Amino acid sequence: MKTNLKIAAALVAVSAMALAGCSSSSTSSETSAAASAAASVAATSAAPAVSAEASAAASATGGTTTGAGLKACEVTDVGGVDDKGFNQKAYKGVTDAAAQLGVEALVLESQAETDYATNIQAFIDQGCNVVVTVGFLLGDATKEAANANPDVPFTIVDYAYADGDITNNNVLGQVFNTDEAAFLAGYLAAGMSKTGKVGTFGGVNIPPVTIFMDGFYYGVQQYNADNGTDVKVIGWDPKKQKGLFTENFESLDDGRTFAQNLVDEGADIVMPVAGPVGLGSAALATELGTDKLMIIGVDSDQFESDTANSAVYLTSVLKNMDVTTFNAIKSVVDGTFEGGVTVGTLENGGVGLAPYHDMESMVPAELAAQIDTIKAGIIDGSVSVKGE
Repeated sequence: MKTNLKIAAALVAVSAMALAGCSSSSTSSETSAAASAAASVAATSAAPAVSAEASAAASATGGTTTGAGLKACEVTDVGGVDDKGFNQKAYKGVTDAAAQLGVEALVLESQAETDYATNIQAFIDQGCNVVVTVGFLLGDATKEAANANPDVPFTIVDYAYADGDITNNNVLGQVFNTDEAAFLAGYLAAGMSKTGKVGTFGGVNIPPVTIFMDGFYYGVQQYNADNGTDVKVIGWDPKKQKGLFTENFESLDDGRTFAQNLVDEGADIVMPVAGPVGLGSAALATELGTDKLMIIGVDSDQFESDTANSAVYLTSVLKNMDVTTFNAIKSVVDGTFEGGVTVGTLENGGVGLAPYHDMESMVPAELAAQIDTIKAGIIDGSVSVKGE
């Protein structure tokens, strides 16, 4: 019952943003526990008429996992498939499906927003059996293509459509309660800050970005309430939904500049929510040293993906879109695909907090225990991540 309520809440929140657009960041490495977690799917109407090739493959194997002859095709956002972040993490789900299910993995990289519809159409023309679109900004292009091709299954990362938007229910939206994991990161940052100030900034002021910043902010406030402290958050005001944004997801120089500005204001821990832009922040932290600046990564375990700067990552807020993407492709192979929405949470492993890696010995045992308690509270509903 609790999971259904969480799905309903996510649907209301995400459907309200239906005409905006987005990206984020990500990579490809997760723990085995996270890799085995599957987010639950909520579908409210009949499944689309999945392509004949997919149905034939499923029936020929008794609905198991043989995807030979099927094409799983990803259209990236502008960060590119090797962005050490968001697009790459989703593509891991596609390549995992190729390795484990036998599908053919294809990808087209968008260089600009004008490429979205063109790239999707190119894959339709190639006879792709499932089209994966990555990012909130692809919402409109995906909707138009799905409605024009009702027999083709689509799955989109970071988007859920309102009732009636998709005429044949042939789109599975993937959304994530990343504020749950970011809340833990904010709690950790507040407990680890020596200056009493932490910071965050985003790429663009859109919901899939600001949900991280909301959770981070309220996690800091929870730490203050629990420990009688007054750690400040620079860069974001969740009530006004205003803060610092680079207005892009590509410029490493902006990542360096924004992080330096936050350091100049006293922050010693920064969480960039801006895709590859955050790599510039991490490079700055490497130069300054972790006594001056530590970084919290987003989407994937950036300690593992950003190896040049791994030592500066305190942790990362994990968004396991590789798992949800793989599961969407597998459902096409199995002949069980249904449109609707799948929601990643702390409870089902769709989001999480990465290990502390090299900084584990620096995190006080009492703080680590507090975070474990907070995590359990978020899962059982006794702790709100909304600042309530």
